[in-house]
Order: sequence, then structure tokens, then C-alpha cells
Amino acid sequence: MEYVRTDLLIDVNTLSERLNDDNLRIFDTSVFLTQQHGGGYLVESGREKYQTAHIPGAGFIDLIKHWSNASSILNFTLPDEQRLGEVISEAGIGNSNEVILYSSGNLMWATRAWWLLHYAGHDNVKIVNGSFNAWREAGLTTEGGDKRYPESPFEIATKHAVIADIEEIERGLNGEICTINALDQSIYEGSGSFYYTRRGHIPGSKPMSYSSLLCEQYFLPADDLEAHLNAQDALSSDRVITYCGGGIAATIDAFACKLMGQNNVAVYDGSMSEWVLDDSRPLTIGTEP
Repeated sequence: MEYVRTDLLIDVNTLSERLNDDNLRIFDTSVFLTQQHGGGYLVESGREKYQTAHIPGAGFIDLIKHWSNASSILNFTLPDEQRLGEVISEAGIGNSNEVILYSSGNLMWATRAWWLLHYAGHDNVKIVNGSFNAWREAGLTTEGGDKRYPESPFEIATKHAVIADIEEIERGLNGEICTINALDQSIYEGSGSFYYTRRGHIPGSKPMSYSSLLCEQYFLPADDLEAHLNAQDALSSDRVITYCGGGIAATIDAFACKLMGQNNVAVYDGSMSEWVLDDSRPLTIGTEP
């Protein structure tokens, strides 16, 4: 069995043969998080590691400073449309460029950047399956330093339906929308030491940890991925919304849905970080949705 959308992934050997393609725009998207007891993360840019070693010719996308809303009280939320179009252009991405994304840490940073470009209307973007680990393990050449592509005009064509807001989440509390929690099971249940100010999950949401869909930064084989998604009705539902702590890990689940042919899928951008700000918003503790 193959992925339904094979065009969304690229393997490292194929990429290595295409490095001289002038239409390619390759980017390291790395961010590193250290979980803090009781909630929150220490956030560190992956730029330093990128400067030490990256895929030859790759630029760096700064998801902390540039590809997020710097004025928001929440980390990594979506920039406004004008700003997003500007940073895409500044990165050297034009509408006709083929974009290749990877991370030297967790793959979720590459899928987050993919989702932002998807929201902006860019339809030719691929994830390196296995990410930078796969590149190294294949013994392929790396380089250091900084690479910048020349700025390129980008015309944004926003796909609003791929981002869910809190109002849509509230409308879906009755279970009419398939809502997926991408966090680890203990966070979903509210039983672990880490939680987002308040314990539990959004009522009606089903657990599907992003890590269960990956193996060493590769997406699971198509039949296994399909089984995981079907177990939570993610492929049969009319609409799917994924969420996590801050809209990053949720893009793994959303991207997996895309890989297996579920087109009506959105990421709740504010995720738990926003949901818990109002004590009147309910949370469910335990294994049941």
C-alpha cells in the first residue's frame, strides 16, 4: 500500500540527486524544546546547529522570530496574512518554486512550516521523510555556514479552512467534528507531571499522539498510518481538526491525514495554550473523549 499523496514527501536519495535544481528551495526549520515541570517549554532556535551542518544549499526558516506572530501572548501562532506573505517572499520562495522542508530535531517543525505554506496557498511543498537524521544516516554530504536565497515575489492565496479557531472548536464540543489531540497519552488523560495550566483534554477530542505516527522521524508505512487514522475516524469524518499544546505537533497528525487522502483537515492554532486561558472552557480528565 502507498500513501495517497506521495507528492507530499521526498526521500533523501531523490533529494540528493536534485540539489542542482535551481527551482528548489530547501530549508532547515529546526526548533528545540525542553519541557518544563508543570507546563511550558524552554524554546531554542535551531539556527546554530544549522550553521554547523545542513543539507547543501539549504536556507533556514526561523519559526520563532519570523514565521510566528511576535505580538501574541502565545508562542508560534500564525502571523497575519500580510506578514506571512512577506516572510515567505523574504525567504526566497516564489509561487513557482518547489519547497523542501526538514528539521535536524523533531519533524513537527518541518510539518509546521509546511502547514503555514499550505495556509498561504503554496501547493508545491514537500517534507523530507526521515528529516536530517535520514540524510546523515545515508552518508550524504553536508555543509556549514549560512545560505540565503534571493528574495522572490510571493502572492499569498490564503486557505482559511486549514486553520481552526476557538469558535469552531467550541462548536465541535458536541462531537460533530472529529477533533484529534496530538499530545502524549498522559497529557491527554491529565495523569502526567506535565500539563498546560489545567489538566485534561478538550471534551469530545480523541487521542492520537503525534509520536505514534512516526518512527525515527519517518512517517509510518501507509497501511500502519491508515490503521492509526481509521481507529479515530480521521479518514471517514467529514472534517478533522487536530490540536496539541501550541499548534506544532498537531501538524504531524494533520499532515498524516493529508498523506492518506483526508483533505478537509485543519489545525487549531491556539491549541491547549489558548483553550486553558479561560477557566470556563471545559476539560475532560481520563481516557474517554
